Amino acid sequence: MFAAIAAVALATGIVNAFSGAQDAAWRGDSYDIGRRLFWEMSSIAVILLLLPLLVLAVRRMRQTPSLAARAGIGAIALLGFSALHITGMVWVRKLALWLAGGAYDFRFSLATVLYEFRKDAVAVVLISGTIWLLESRRELRSAAVAPSSPPAPQQPSSPDLIWLRDGTSRIRLAPRDILWVASAGNYIEYSLVDGTQHLIRGTLAAAESELARFSIVRVHRTRLANLDRVRGVDLKASGDFELAFDNGQTLGGSRRYRPAVASLGSRTAPAGSATADPPAVHKQP
Repeated sequence: MFAAIAAVALATGIVNAFSGAQDAAWRGDSYDIGRRLFWEMSSIAVILLLLPLLVLAVRRMRQTPSLAARAGIGAIALLGFSALHITGMVWVRKLALWLAGGAYDFRFSLATVLYEFRKDAVAVVLISGTIWLLESRRELRSAAVAPSSPPAPQQPSSPDLIWLRDGTSRIRLAPRDILWVASAGNYIEYSLVDGTQHLIRGTLAAAESELARFSIVRVHRTRLANLDRVRGVDLKASGDFELAFDNGQTLGGSRRYRPAVASLGSRTAPAGSATADPPAVHKQP
């Protein structure tokens, strides 16, 4: 990751230096490619030193399902990166020119800081996007290799049990204990009858495919419901509906998925549920 970003940054800096020198020559100023290369390389050196900050920020954002929290992490990372980059770049140039018998004047002002901040914002977006893609590729590669790894010791499998996997963590549970499953960004949240919840990295589509055989079906664009735990359905005039579970909790569904609950009136509750009465279907006027 470091090598790829460093190579792109160096290539960009060299091109910028030669382009700036050529533009200066066309304006009648000195070509002075050496000075322009020094400006670019001193900036790039500080950027590469700050790369771990962006790596940590991206990884933290990938682990955070909330969009607001991700935006906050990104804003803090951008402001911190820009402040450290400007400060580090100025002192590197001051030190290098002082050792060479010269001097460097940054001419600190709001306009100068905003000028540097704009460039830092573009650099942060491009570098963070590259890190994000590389991290996604690494996770996909790890997932592809995982099946060939020696299986972890576990109890004999059962058709009535499923495993929730999140990295190296594995949680075994019975599908009948699931009330509903909801999407949460890059994660899916399993809500159980006893009130516990499990946040697992994955997609709702994958969960739907795995759980459909247990009568856990999609009732909303972002939710699945366990029909075997439903004791009542309220059908709204709008076409939407509300499911009442056998533990007293409720869950809303959208009219697009109303056919999924159309047969509930003829279903009977499972042997292990809190009530043996068939689901009641109520229509609201």
